Amino acid sequence: MPNKTNSEGTNPVIRARGIEKSYSSTIPHYGQTVEVLTGTDFDLYPGEIVGVVGENGSGKSTLMKILVGTLNHDAGNVDRNGRIGWCPQETLLYDRLTVRETFDLFGRGYGMSESEVDDAVSRMAERLDFEEYVDYRVENLSGGNRQKVNLGIALMHDPDVLLLDEPYTGFDWETYLAFWELTEELVDSGTGIVIISHFVNEQDRFDRIYKLREGVLHEEGTDDE
Repeated sequence: MPNKTNSEGTNPVIRARGIEKSYSSTIPHYGQTVEVLTGTDFDLYPGEIVGVVGENGSGKSTLMKILVGTLNHDAGNVDRNGRIGWCPQETLLYDRLTVRETFDLFGRGYGMSESEVDDAVSRMAERLDFEEYVDYRVENLSGGNRQKVNLGIALMHDPDVLLLDEPYTGFDWETYLAFWELTEELVDSGTGIVIISHFVNEQDRFDRIYKLREGVLHEEGTDDE
């Protein structure tokens, strides 16, 4: 269940103000730019799950990349506190590496020791049920198992903030349930989580849900409300 505690007096792990982003249009006669974000504000506090929904092309993934820091914004500012974990919709995995080698590569990027990486491989493989595939090349994994590894990479360094873009695409039912059990444990430990999706089925799992519309986030009601 979501954490319904009052965030007053608590510093956000992510705070965004006035975020604007435009792209140059490639469509003839459409204009010079397409405005995607037009002044978006966003706060994420420790130990809460926030959902962001919207139509295709509404700018959800653009917002996620700006919050993570992999995409520059045109205006506004983003403050981040703590370690960031990011699970993009398109997996950032190298086909010719094994799963174990993939964890080692990202672990070095996170500044983890060899023993910490080994522990993370064992922990994530057991929790997300890909133990039998740790010595497989990524190119030989199914789409669902690629997504499990993608999520494991985002979690391997125990992030304070976890940003997930369509994280359970391709999951079977058992993995879907394991995913939510894991997120509940992360929330209990104080991790702030953002989940971006086309729609939200189980609204009672979220503290807040926003809809991205016309470049701005609008807070939606949850089942509890």
